[in-house]
Amino acid sequence: MHASPPFQMAVHRYGVWRAAVVFLVASTTAAVAAWLVHSHVMTLVWAVLCLLVSASVAVLAHAWRLRPVSLRWDSQRWHLGPLTTTGHEPDAGRLVVAMDFGAWMLLRFIPDSATMLRPGVWLPVQRLGHEPAWHSLRCTVYCARPVSLPAVAPF
Repeated sequence: MHASPPFQMAVHRYGVWRAAVVFLVASTTAAVAAWLVHSHVMTLVWAVLCLLVSASVAVLAHAWRLRPVSLRWDSQRWHLGPLTTTGHEPDAGRLVVAMDFGAWMLLRFIPDSATMLRPGVWLPVQRLGHEPAWHSLRCTVYCARPVSLPAVAPF
């Protein structure tokens, strides 16, 4: 069995992800506001609205804090790290496709050192801005498997 060839790309565009988060937060806030207008239990509604606004602000802040990262497949493991560590990314692990919409994918990087406090990283990747590497990324994400070496010589 042959391993997929090495692959490396800088993930630095998150526009689609940010637009989707803004849309979801806005539509959820509008739904809760509509519920607030037609509700008779004002205390509970205000408490829920305050929690929703706090959660929405946290989600929006997280979407805007995303920094460029380096993603690399070395024929054995996936590596992820800040863009400044290209070629020497500190975290090794596996990559799982959570969602695939053709021009946009949500990937989950699970490091070998994953714990309950550090379970992994969600990585939204879009084709827009990554066109030259997009096809190679998709091929590698779906076909990358480490080479299993035989335990004994074949002769």
